[in-house]
Amino acid sequence: METRVFGEPVERREDERLLTGRGRYLDDLGRDALAAAFVRSPHAHARIADIDVSGALDVDGLVAIHTWEDLPGRVGEPLPLLIPHPALTHGRTGYPLARDVVRHVGEPVAMVVARDRYLAEDAAERVRVEYEPLPPVVGIEAATRAEHLVHDDVPGNVGAVLVQENGDAAAAIDAAPHVLEFSLAIERSASTPLEGRGVYARWDADDGSLRVYSSTQASTSVRAAIAARLGLPNGKVEVVAPDVGGGFGVKIVHPWPEEVLVPWAARLLDRELKWTEDRREHFVSAAHERGQLQDVRVGFDDAGRVLGLDVRIRHDHGAYTPYGIIIPIVTSTQLLGPYKIGAYRAEVVSLYTNTLIVTPYRGAGRPQGVFCMERTMDRVARHLGLDRADVRAANLIQPDEFPYDQGLTFQDGRPLIYDSGDYPELLRKARELIGWDGFDAERAAAASRGRRIGIGLGVYVEGTGVGPYEGGHVEIDTAGRVHVSTGLTSQGQGHETVFAQIAAAELGVPIGDVRVTTGDTRRFGYAVGTFASRAAVMSGNAIALACRKVRGKALRIAGEALEADPGDLDITGGVVHVRGDPSASVPLRTVAVLSNPLRYAFDEEAAAATQFAAGRPVTEPPIASGDEPGLEGRDYYSPVRSTFAAGAHAAIVEVDPDTAEIAILRYAVVHDCGRLINPMVVEGQIHGGVAQGIGGALYERMAYDESGQLLNASFMDFLMPYATEIPRIETGHLETPSPLNPLGVKGAGEAGVIPVSAVIASAVEDAEGVRVDAMPLSPDTLYTLRERAANDPSLLVRDNVRIL
Repeated sequence: METRVFGEPVERREDERLLTGRGRYLDDLGRDALAAAFVRSPHAHARIADIDVSGALDVDGLVAIHTWEDLPGRVGEPLPLLIPHPALTHGRTGYPLARDVVRHVGEPVAMVVARDRYLAEDAAERVRVEYEPLPPVVGIEAATRAEHLVHDDVPGNVGAVLVQENGDAAAAIDAAPHVLEFSLAIERSASTPLEGRGVYARWDADDGSLRVYSSTQASTSVRAAIAARLGLPNGKVEVVAPDVGGGFGVKIVHPWPEEVLVPWAARLLDRELKWTEDRREHFVSAAHERGQLQDVRVGFDDAGRVLGLDVRIRHDHGAYTPYGIIIPIVTSTQLLGPYKIGAYRAEVVSLYTNTLIVTPYRGAGRPQGVFCMERTMDRVARHLGLDRADVRAANLIQPDEFPYDQGLTFQDGRPLIYDSGDYPELLRKARELIGWDGFDAERAAAASRGRRIGIGLGVYVEGTGVGPYEGGHVEIDTAGRVHVSTGLTSQGQGHETVFAQIAAAELGVPIGDVRVTTGDTRRFGYAVGTFASRAAVMSGNAIALACRKVRGKALRIAGEALEADPGDLDITGGVVHVRGDPSASVPLRTVAVLSNPLRYAFDEEAAAATQFAAGRPVTEPPIASGDEPGLEGRDYYSPVRSTFAAGAHAAIVEVDPDTAEIAILRYAVVHDCGRLINPMVVEGQIHGGVAQGIGGALYERMAYDESGQLLNASFMDFLMPYATEIPRIETGHLETPSPLNPLGVKGAGEAGVIPVSAVIASAVEDAEGVRVDAMPLSPDTLYTLRERAANDPSLLVRDNVRIL
């Protein structure tokens, strides 16, 4: 394979189009379409007594109003439970429009269609819904008490109980020289992409086909869901993901109620129809993540080696479970990180609450797991008076122990086996990058000037490249252009650039000759989706395999034209040539012509493919048995199990002695995602992830009151960091190729966000000397911790007490 493009920091090809306003997002489409708006529940839990639409009927421009009773057949059935699991014994999903009972604020009750969005909203406001309020269940503790039920037929509000274990953790802990017990908490957050959800549908009555544009991370899955619900053949439904303004996991859910209702109504009305989510709708009707309580019991020896670990995880999955229990599964398995734990047990209890559903958000359960494990490592180190980095080093899996089997079952149903890595080197490089070993002097110098600074670190492993498969199609046309398509979608990751780099390297063509299409079922009909840091691993390898098919065919055809052995040929700059004799060559565009035997010459070059052309064999059929015309190939990549990327982060923070404000002075990342396709794209992913992680660590929490009302459902109240609060991120790379795929790559999309809360908690605790057991950590929370610690010495860390 030619490697001059693969591994190079090629500038992103999509940026100029997007930055100059030439992107096409969902709301740029369907300017003349009818508009949909939704009546949503103002109650967290209530019975629907009556829906009166009469007040909306006199709105000029009203086209239709629909409630659940209007939905025929499968359109009105509960939405699918996307990922069933044996432990999810009481999985529940909602209806596209609420039937009888609403279970969270924002649940859709009625759909209004009008000439434009303004009129649709006006009509929606005039729909009168009579509710009979029911007691809401808000928060994990309330769900655990189960004084009231979210679903009458779900005992104790428990959707699932899952136990993962390797060894006898209880016995190992009881026999350990040292034992600690403590509890941790991470509050709910939300991904808040710049572009919310949206759907635009067009029905073609002449041929009975439906075209749907959706701001989604899974266009092929949306197609399958719509076809099934509307009773249409897959081939009569096209779903296209246009430019998507961020996803971060919230757009992997499918189908959303609106993705069923808008296409259904478009067909019913035989009109174009569009719905675009507004910001408040996103906060109350899309999805949240993160919320967990964790009870930890750990046993360890004098050197800090963890002999046994037992974690009970209570997970808030909201009112419904459309995505199953993937998040707590990931938490319970990825919690172990890069460490070799003597014995481990995790019990997950997944609970219903009258709050918005919980589905993956960038990191998808890993930030919670890493927070638990890294807080545990810090606790062990503080208890023993050892260096926190040294305790981590004492527990790391060593390079010669790969593949390393953690003895658990990962989210793909496959064994949790790490494929490759060098975790000690990751930690060493991170310590060096942040200046860990010289920090005591820096701390003392700052303290002499009245400043409080602290240092923290975190190490993690991320399962990437989750199956079951992705595919790629590659075609070289008669102009020498390379057309690459794959079914998964793009939401800003740089797929257009990275996939072009793979194709250019595999085929030996200039990267400027490669065109990439993603997320369009018209071009590629089978795919899974973009999530779990899987695009480069899954589609990247599928594209590489398809390219290798095309390359092999090109060399064979060129060999016939050049009367040379294909093994003696190479491709450089889009030209096939004999090695050592550049004059003996043929352009790929000509090879593409020759790959399609012709009866008619449409231009001078095409004459070489007609029946009377010189050198055409006459004793064999023009197209060999098993071959196809054209210079194209299709292939799929389906891994036996996931690949596992890893990284180490470290940070230095400063805490204001008076206001408890936290400033991040430095942030360092060392990351291993196998072979780097494009270092610049990887660094961009890491930097964006770290910024998002800082938001989750310091600001981003979804605040519900006891009645289930979301108190901060706007950007006025839901806080995110300013760009000025994100430090320069110092990045280092380590490459340990994965042996599981042809390219040796691992994923990188979610890596930046995963350990940030743990790292900042470690650093703030180091600066303040008070225990940090919960995230996010706002100034008022930290100030309260200070006040509590002044009266309760157990809240102080052992070796670093500050004046409070």
